[in-house]
Amino acid sequence: MDALSLSVIIPAYNAADTIGDALSALEKQTCRQPFEIVVVDDGSTDATRQVVSAHPGVKYIFQANAGPASARNCGARKSSGQILLFTDADCCPEREWLEKMLRGFEADNVAVVSGGYGIANPESWLARVIHYEIKFRHRCLMPEFPRAFGSYNFAIRRDVFELVGGFNAQYRRASGEDNDLSYKVIRNGWRIRFLKDALVDHYHQADLGRYLKEQFRHGIWRARIYVDHPGMAAGDDYTFWKDIAEVPAVIVSLVLFVCMLPLYAIAFLAAIFMLEEGFGLRMMPSLPEGLTAGAVFLVRAYARAAGFLTGAGKFVIYIFMRKKI
Repeated sequence: MDALSLSVIIPAYNAADTIGDALSALEKQTCRQPFEIVVVDDGSTDATRQVVSAHPGVKYIFQANAGPASARNCGARKSSGQILLFTDADCCPEREWLEKMLRGFEADNVAVVSGGYGIANPESWLARVIHYEIKFRHRCLMPEFPRAFGSYNFAIRRDVFELVGGFNAQYRRASGEDNDLSYKVIRNGWRIRFLKDALVDHYHQADLGRYLKEQFRHGIWRARIYVDHPGMAAGDDYTFWKDIAEVPAVIVSLVLFVCMLPLYAIAFLAAIFMLEEGFGLRMMPSLPEGLTAGAVFLVRAYARAAGFLTGAGKFVIYIFMRKKI
């Protein structure tokens, strides 16, 4: 593995507030093997370029805004590494990140090594909720060789990345393009290795309104994922039965309200609330944070369901229009 060349690729969009920390963290890596850093600016209108220019040796590429999947593909094309490592502009890799990621390729038939999340903004209550939920998923759900990885922290052999076609740039927003790539890797017979201690500290969302908008968007693209990869609709080692059940449960509760059956609707809503509170209490380290997390999960379930229905509706309209043409 030491003989292979390495490239770290970071997509960035209006990332002036965080990209400097990400680059400083990469410059402090304990890995003695040389590596290049490639930042692809996806049409930023803030000071991202100026912040990156303060870090000599970083390869800076600007492209018209086309989404993170396109930016990552661009970075892969413009880089030289045989191993491509991806992280995000709001993630700060811990000092031994590169070393740990490279050691992950020592297992047989491993094409991708993925790592976990730390937290860069623990002062935010919402960031802590997001962080502890991710820790729960990684601790309880993710096996050593899962069927999915996140684009915020993974490494992939260039030959595999190119063979499966890289990221699908039709996933225009940051929602689902990593799942799509994961499933293509698995479908072609390679393994993904998950290393829980190969961490990047992430600036998790601290604004509830923006977080719910993101979750609505995830719901839209989740509909597309199920169309592209129907075999993964039952889960992929990161999602589990609660994630799958939330959408139909929310839809049923809404149908009951529309059908003027308020008692049944309230009972169904209460059941969903108790489910979310149960997981909130299980995931969070204290009772108040657990109760808060459960409330967030409940509202998020409705945001995701609304997004999923929107995405499914868009797909039905798309198919209908194609048939008419």
